[in-house]
Amino acid sequence: MLDYAFARRRMIERQISARGIADPAVAAAMGRVPREQFVDPGLSEFAYEDTPLPIAEGQTISQPYIVGRMLEAAAVHPGDRVLEVGTGSGYLAALLAEMGAEVFTIERRTVLAEAARERLAALGYERISVHSGDGTTGLPDAAPFDAIIASAGGPGVPESLTRQLKPGGRLVIPVGETAREQRLRRLVLRPDGSLDEQELDAVRFVPLIGREGWDESERRPSPAARPAKPREPHEIVAEAAEVLPDLDDPTFGAAFDRFGDRRVVLLGEASHGTSEFYRARAAITRRLVDEHGFRLVAVEADWPDAAAIDRHVRGKPPLPGAEPPFRRFPTWMWRNTDFDAFIGWMREHNAGRPVTDQARFFGLDLYNLSASIAAVVGYLEQVDPEAARVARERYGCLTPWQKDPTVYGRAVLHRRHAECEPGVVAQLKDLLASRGQYAGEDGELFLDATQNARLVAAAERYYRTMYYGAAESWNLRDTHMFETLTHILEAHGPGSKAVVWAHNSHIGNAAHTEMGSVREEINIGQLCRERFGEDAALIGFGTHTGTVAAATDWDDPVEVKDVRPSHARSYENLCHKTGLPPFLLDFGAERSAVARELLMPSRLERFIGVIYRPETELMSHYTDACLPQQFDAYVFFDETEAVTPLPTRQQPGMDDTYPFGL
Repeated sequence: MLDYAFARRRMIERQISARGIADPAVAAAMGRVPREQFVDPGLSEFAYEDTPLPIAEGQTISQPYIVGRMLEAAAVHPGDRVLEVGTGSGYLAALLAEMGAEVFTIERRTVLAEAARERLAALGYERISVHSGDGTTGLPDAAPFDAIIASAGGPGVPESLTRQLKPGGRLVIPVGETAREQRLRRLVLRPDGSLDEQELDAVRFVPLIGREGWDESERRPSPAARPAKPREPHEIVAEAAEVLPDLDDPTFGAAFDRFGDRRVVLLGEASHGTSEFYRARAAITRRLVDEHGFRLVAVEADWPDAAAIDRHVRGKPPLPGAEPPFRRFPTWMWRNTDFDAFIGWMREHNAGRPVTDQARFFGLDLYNLSASIAAVVGYLEQVDPEAARVARERYGCLTPWQKDPTVYGRAVLHRRHAECEPGVVAQLKDLLASRGQYAGEDGELFLDATQNARLVAAAERYYRTMYYGAAESWNLRDTHMFETLTHILEAHGPGSKAVVWAHNSHIGNAAHTEMGSVREEINIGQLCRERFGEDAALIGFGTHTGTVAAATDWDDPVEVKDVRPSHARSYENLCHKTGLPPFLLDFGAERSAVARELLMPSRLERFIGVIYRPETELMSHYTDACLPQQFDAYVFFDETEAVTPLPTRQQPGMDDTYPFGL
């Protein structure tokens, strides 16, 4: 038997709270009312799904999100007198009673009114007065009301209802030119008698029939007068889409000027091996750097590897003994022709500019343990040889595991090796405590050393916790990447602005995906939203089909694999059906309001990392998500191509193209 209490809690988490309904009174009421009692017995197992359900007399009970949205818009307080137009099964009336309102509800169908009266009485709702009659004219004898909610859509706002509001009273009603498609409106009666009107969401209610609504003939029109067929979902998405110029067109990046005033712009990717994602991020970043004052580029790469790139783009020679970057699996993620072209642009951009006006390049990740250890020791050898000796001893605990740190975590788990945490944490604390002594010599090198020390400490915890659960290690890694980003911003002053490149799974808000709602995972995007609010822009990317550079297993060779056409129930497939060339969906734009509402119910979203297994794609590469809340904007390419990897061996005599030596 279905656990209704659990289903009710999940409904509130996923359909109410996660979709932006913030009024705790609404959530509390919906947590107390047994929705399964208000639907037909044969449909009770679907009572908490995100969908409207049929009831008697050809009517429906609205989906939970819309009910919650209307309640929040009505701003109901304990003691309010509230009129509901369209009693239906009585569910909304019960919610209003739970919120402490004195409830009057009117239903034109006598059968429904009687059934609702009996149901509400049986459930103990004493303060609900059920009436039968024309709801478009309201209940003049019971007026005025603090709030009126209409659960059916009319061709306009009935004047009788607005006349029955108290000053400051709220009317929430669907209004539309057809009897089945409307926009939800909120009207507030000002003290001077005028109405403050706000349009909320695209909705679809049963028609509001009555003297000031639709009449029976318009409800059941002749075939010649029947409204046009409702638009398909992909047609709504197509209307909201902004077609983008070609990737090589200089104006491609200009489409993202709307995000130029943000502190942080996070650019995603649906795979780690797709050329269009790299090229698009490069074009957007060039525009943000050239036109909007962004100077920091931070990517899902290890700090010491990115530091080598940073020296290159600023025209500095490699540090003595430094190895070429990005030689660990997956090498193609950064050693590819598209990324090489971007760092070539960064080098050209920086040439001849003062240091303060140069674009910088940083890594956020924590995998390259050995390089970070070497960087910390190498720095200390230059500024404090005795401190270098101590660091070498402390890091010696990790020395046996530097080539394969996962073995360290397994050894600690089985008590075959002592934890190295005390030593690496002490080393970080000592380094930070010496800021005054060391930073005066070269603040830039000190930042590099401290960030490498942070990486070692975080990596030690990461490899030790990865055997205790995926969520713990994932959260530690993304928290480290977020904290690294904040350290970079703080080091470059309050006016600094950063562009972040990382996978969609890192830069989208995890709270609005299965990652957060089921697996309790957090990510950079969620942490940025919490820290920076609307000063952070989260931009995702997607594709329908094509090819991708990926491996079958960890440490396997890279292959160019065919990407299966997107699943029929996915966001990607809906975008594919538009038939459009590459486009942008800006979920904050006015033109996207209807599409945003359409896309709010969760769908599948595809995530391809460095591993791709097409044969198990649905299980291993798709997850549920709410796209408009996961991202602020979404860029879609219908067909994409794999990146072209570069060789990992640096070729002699090619210093001018360091660090890849092509």
